[in-house]
Amino acid sequence: MAGRHFALSKYRAVATAALLVMAAPAKAATLAGAATQSSSGADRVSAMAALGRKMFFDASLSASGRLACAGCHSAEHAYGPPDGRAVQLGGPALDREGVRAVPSLRYVLNRTPVWSASYAASPAERLVEGLEPPAGGYGWDGRFNLLREQASFPLLSPNEMANASPEDVVTKLRHARYAGQFRRIFGATIFSNPGRAFLSARLALERFELEDQSFHPYTSRYDGYLDGREQLSAQELRGLALFSEPARGNCASCHLVTTGADGSHPLLTDYQFEALGVPRNPELLANANPAYFDQGLCGPLRTDQMHMAAYCGMFKTPTLRNVATRAVFFHNGSFHTLKSALQFYVRRDTSPELWYPPSNAGDINKFDDLPPSARANVDVIDEPLTRARGGEPAWSEEEIDAVIAFLQTLSDRDVLPASSSN
Repeated sequence: MAGRHFALSKYRAVATAALLVMAAPAKAATLAGAATQSSSGADRVSAMAALGRKMFFDASLSASGRLACAGCHSAEHAYGPPDGRAVQLGGPALDREGVRAVPSLRYVLNRTPVWSASYAASPAERLVEGLEPPAGGYGWDGRFNLLREQASFPLLSPNEMANASPEDVVTKLRHARYAGQFRRIFGATIFSNPGRAFLSARLALERFELEDQSFHPYTSRYDGYLDGREQLSAQELRGLALFSEPARGNCASCHLVTTGADGSHPLLTDYQFEALGVPRNPELLANANPAYFDQGLCGPLRTDQMHMAAYCGMFKTPTLRNVATRAVFFHNGSFHTLKSALQFYVRRDTSPELWYPPSNAGDINKFDDLPPSARANVDVIDEPLTRARGGEPAWSEEEIDAVIAFLQTLSDRDVLPASSSN
């Protein structure tokens, strides 16, 4: 796998793509078509966002009648999971597990670029540099390019809100307390066309997630530090240095920490994909089947990249904003404390016996949550993932504590810590 270096031209391309994504929903809003002629475009968008907020918090839109979008993406927890469950429960009786941990929706939504995979034009360059990792798209595997597309998945997934069809969602909307508001925005006859009504509902959810200030408040101490309004402690500054140092933690190569050329604050992600080889999580019911493997970009949920063997095992780099308030980490929820997640990061290779089971040959079954054919894709060339068993970890325990102190400065002031229950 190629390193995670970021060419400036590529960064500009990603930023441009993100702007296109931000513009697309406003254009698509006209497709839903039914706002009154007297309303301005801005009024329509704002009205849709207000409607989308009601839908986001409405548990009646699920088959169980007890699970809203906000049930997994809790507003009080940075639109991430409300507890430390590896995965959340859904389905008609709220007894069905998903297969992936719930990511935070804060910050990334209105700056996520469309899915892209760059290839060097020259065969010689490809041979020397390898493949650049893909970037963009929504979800752990980036398979949705628009939020209105992504919204279909939880609404219809048997393990989440579990509606049997789009028509089921529309029937629930027709009886919702805000059905009149829905008709005012999208037209008096909107519910007579279930296809258009379902699209309209997803557009409203999209506008809420892109517009509402609660998704991007920028109220952390680190934001204050970047603006020169707050000071960080000596330990926090040390943690920032350790986080950023290329020869050791090297975290900032993927979780960007510097302001943009326009002064915009960093989102602590580069939107690229990485194979870290996190250990298999026995908490997941899906993992009771030894033949089941979640390989991210190449399945089982995403199917269009299955032919790209080099992508197997790759998942999108999440934002680290509000990471210190979480109680579940990585795509499979295999860690439940920030400290243990960081310990894995710097000691994955120096002490693999801590994370992986023995192999049949008596060695370590390293990267056991991927099939053997995909294990060569795991990053072993970027610090601190280059070290040998028995070697010195990139950080000591004291240094990990300093990094945690820095990461705590990324928490917004309104976010509650997640419960550790799992």
